[in-house]
Amino acid sequence: MRQIVYNTFGTCSRQIIIDIDENDVIQNCVFIGGCAGNTAGISCLVKGMKASDVIAKLKGVRCGMKPTSCPDQLATALENA
Repeated sequence: MRQIVYNTFGTCSRQIIIDIDENDVIQNCVFIGGCAGNTAGISCLVKGMKASDVIAKLKGVRCGMKPTSCPDQLATALENA
């Protein structure tokens, strides 16, 4: 298992910590900061998903007029890993 620690950019959350197994399946995902209910919901939804599927679903999601969002930052963190 490997852990990704990603410092976010342009969002209310400051950091995302992701645990991924050897098959690229997300085992745990924690957002530091941000909207507690929304980020907890995202974390629950992506647990058990392959990283590539999460990237495909969340990449490009925006928060209002911002060019990014917490889901988009999660996709970016997974891409960078």
